[in-house]
Amino acid sequence: MAKLSVNINKIATLRNSRGGNVPNLLKVATDIENFGAEGITIHPRPDERHIRYQDARDLKKTVTTEYNIEGNPIKSFIDLVLEVKPTQVTLVPDAINAITSNAGWDTINHQAFLKEVIAEFQKNGIRTSIFIDTDLKLIEAAAKTGTDRIELYTEHFASEFEKGNKGAIKSYTDAAVLAHQLGLGINAGHDLSLDNIQFFKENIPNLAEVSIGHALIAESLYLGLENVVSMYLHRLK
Repeated sequence: MAKLSVNINKIATLRNSRGGNVPNLLKVATDIENFGAEGITIHPRPDERHIRYQDARDLKKTVTTEYNIEGNPIKSFIDLVLEVKPTQVTLVPDAINAITSNAGWDTINHQAFLKEVIAEFQKNGIRTSIFIDTDLKLIEAAAKTGTDRIELYTEHFASEFEKGNKGAIKSYTDAAVLAHQLGLGINAGHDLSLDNIQFFKENIPNLAEVSIGHALIAESLYLGLENVVSMYLHRLK
């Protein structure tokens, strides 16, 4: 069964929109774990428009499942991760002003940089993952960085699935097969939802973890957070 890690950025966005501490980010994270999720994901950005760096520190004290911190490995992010020491760090090549993640790493041109950063995190006992597209040459290059896992960037799959094009899954299946052959663990995330998660899981061999935030929180407005977490877990079995 692939693990479900819930991205709680949107909870922080809601809190920040009003000031104060409602909703309480730490309590929501604990509730999500109690509802059965196997991980908590956050993606702090330099402007702290949703998750703040202090949130990352505070969550370390309360998260009892896997703790995944995503982000672009600029110096302030690297320093934060080395201080907090989460279970996993997922490296994402975000532009500073990006609304959301919109591309995976070019693991060929950035290989030397990724090797250096990954080695530092691993030296500190932090599992590493690289956010990546399905280009097989990039998968091969990712393996050469020394990373433990990749995270498949699934926006294209989700968009095509919504249009009825289930054939878009093939490149993801091929990428997962190659990654496994190269000794990499396989994560996935971006625009996965209750509508597409079961089909995705059934077609991605050796899927270890999915990170889901925006859709899960949006679905919870209608169906309730506990119910939605349970529905994802059921589809991932």
